[in-house]
Amino acid sequence: MSRPSVPFSQFVLKVHSRCDLACDHCYVYEHADTSWRGKPRAVSERVLTATAERIAEHALAHRLPAVHVVLHGGEPLLAGPALLRRAAEELRRALPSGCALDLRIHTNGVLLGREFCDLFAELGIKVGVSLDGDRAANDRHRRYADGRSSHAKVLAAVELLRRPEYRHLYAGLLCTIDVENDPVAVYDALVELDPPRIDFLLPHATWDEPPKRPSGLGEAPYADWLQAVYDRWTAHGRPVAVRTFDSVHRTLRGQSSLTESLGLDPADLVVIETDGTLEQADSLKTAFDGAPATGFDVFAHTLDEVAGHPGMMERQSGLAGLSAECRACPVVRSCGGGLYAHRYRTGRGFDNPSVFCGDLMKLITTIRDRVAVFPGVPAQAAPVEPLLTEQQVDELARGHGSTETVATLADAQLGLTRRLLAAISPGAPEPWSLLTELDARAPHALDAVLGHPYVRAWAVRCLRSEPGADLGGFAEIAAAAALRAGLDFELAVPVRDGAVHLPTLGRVLVGGGGEAELRGTADGFTVRGVTVGWDSPEGGPWQPVRRVALAGGWTVALEDTDPQRDSHQWPIEDRLPESELLAWSGWLREAWELIGRDLPGYAAGILAGLGTITPLRPGPAGRDVSAAARQAFGAVGIARPATAPALALLIAHEFQHVKLGAVLDFQDLYDPADDRHYYAPWRPDPRPLEGLLQGTYAHLAVTEFWGTRVRAYDGLESEAAGHARVQLATWRAHTAEAVETLAGSGSLTALGQRFAEGMRSGVAPWLAVPVGAAAEDAARRAAAENFAQWQARSTVAR
Repeated sequence: MSRPSVPFSQFVLKVHSRCDLACDHCYVYEHADTSWRGKPRAVSERVLTATAERIAEHALAHRLPAVHVVLHGGEPLLAGPALLRRAAEELRRALPSGCALDLRIHTNGVLLGREFCDLFAELGIKVGVSLDGDRAANDRHRRYADGRSSHAKVLAAVELLRRPEYRHLYAGLLCTIDVENDPVAVYDALVELDPPRIDFLLPHATWDEPPKRPSGLGEAPYADWLQAVYDRWTAHGRPVAVRTFDSVHRTLRGQSSLTESLGLDPADLVVIETDGTLEQADSLKTAFDGAPATGFDVFAHTLDEVAGHPGMMERQSGLAGLSAECRACPVVRSCGGGLYAHRYRTGRGFDNPSVFCGDLMKLITTIRDRVAVFPGVPAQAAPVEPLLTEQQVDELARGHGSTETVATLADAQLGLTRRLLAAISPGAPEPWSLLTELDARAPHALDAVLGHPYVRAWAVRCLRSEPGADLGGFAEIAAAAALRAGLDFELAVPVRDGAVHLPTLGRVLVGGGGEAELRGTADGFTVRGVTVGWDSPEGGPWQPVRRVALAGGWTVALEDTDPQRDSHQWPIEDRLPESELLAWSGWLREAWELIGRDLPGYAAGILAGLGTITPLRPGPAGRDVSAAARQAFGAVGIARPATAPALALLIAHEFQHVKLGAVLDFQDLYDPADDRHYYAPWRPDPRPLEGLLQGTYAHLAVTEFWGTRVRAYDGLESEAAGHARVQLATWRAHTAEAVETLAGSGSLTALGQRFAEGMRSGVAPWLAVPVGAAAEDAARRAAAENFAQWQARSTVAR
């Protein structure tokens, strides 16, 4: 069986096949397909177990770093808490070590209450809600069978998700467009609910059953409707991520789409029905009866077999899978032919443009003509400004960062890495050719390697002609990506200190130096007589990157093989012996549990953006050692400290530097012409403005860490409690003072002032936590001593 060009990484698991609403635009019950009538109402435990095992089997075979599962329906909440818990537990139990689980549920919201939210908080399940706008818009389609409005119950559900204890679960809102609804009123109603993301969906239609086009609304009413929303969105500073508009921006720059409705990215989604049958995308239910069916099920068939289904293969074939009209279209790389289901016409199947072709053309060309599209190599251009919405800036400024926000930073960093590689590429034509092929055939495999923190570190060193970086790194990157994609290839790779290095995968000890011919296949690779299979155990010449899988889906690599990991200011550890690996694993589990419990506002961002910890050598006795590198987004360097809580603090602290560095790569927060040095209350040496900004931002996390510990010790008198109170008194005062120094510097941009205001609001709640006179006195004495040292150094410097 040949491997699919892109493995499945997205799974829609139907946990209930019925619904408690009677929405008249629903593709499941109101369109051509009637297969729901023969499906079991609820998924069985047998189906859940088999599904989990099939997904795990697929993840292991393709070395997937993560899988994304949406619990769906019908209405999935009808399955009840016990069955939803069982689904989550089965998936987490089955997935192999090193494969993270992004688990979500999409609901109409009418049953969503505290019991479900508490369950989802426990299990790490994000919640998306369907809502078509204000009451008038929502009631046009989303009603109960007896005609009653669902709007009030949905609003109550969303308000529950907006509460502080559940906010991290709030994934966004999905709105189906009706052109007879007021677009601005719909948009305003949705934005008022403060979602992290909005999806606007075109109503499902085909050439046999075209969408309504009311008289008087023009030839492209769906484009006009979306354009009115786009204008409102941009006029207000893009306060929320909108998947449709973000995807148009991205595809116009040659980047991947965020939705299957746009772009040429190969489909990587499969649906599991309540009876265990494996189907294509649900949207195909609008085409004809039985359209999504594949004839496969989780009991008898692997997911690689499903990938061989003609419909799946066509949806993974990119430009070649489109009609002749689409292939000749000037916006095809952005439009992608629209949603596959919307192309259907009896007699010609899906070999047609989208039934929304005119609307998509108008929307894309209008947006294209309004935004500045940066020139350059495809998929390597700088992001359309602003990179972050106002909501995301405020969220980061307070110290936190949601999964979506940090993913936005990560995506921008990936684009930057691509541009750096393009700048180096003329010196490495053969690896560049392989990378170009991979970008077309297996972009996910390529991005998994290009997203490795030390790829960018290597590229920057290469451009600066620094020691330890040469063009041989191109071959290492290309080989690693091709192996991830399962390609058959041959490539000359460098041998450094007796080893061949493959970023994200590991190193193989082959001896000697120079170059070696590496031959890769779907099953592994051979180099200098050493054969490594993907089922090869660690030991001997093969030293894989070792990953620790933690609760909630966070998997972190303990990077001790990549030669470019020497990017931090402290010496790195050599390959960790088994005993030290076990110690790291135990400390990480305890630290992650503490972060999730005490620092939930930081945990989501760490989960989304921190994938690598590089062990450093221990510092002087009694001193914790850690660092972040500006050119290595997604990694921190840490010497394993004495306790797990100390590790939690170091992770939270250093990832603050990682986030802010990513922001500063694309957003101007201060005037770089300011060459003055400032007082940082935690250091005796004068600091440049960016150094003060970085330290202040990192210490928001430090302050919150000690604040949560003080609250945990409430009323207790012990050495640990007293230490926590002194630490909180110290760090909150330091951070608050530094925020005011920054705000009063006169060198912050308008966005920088907004960021400073966010930091001020982030530290403010901790200033009110009582710590007692003794702790306050100790903090003041330490601050006075530090200030005296700073004055002495400043005088010498002058």
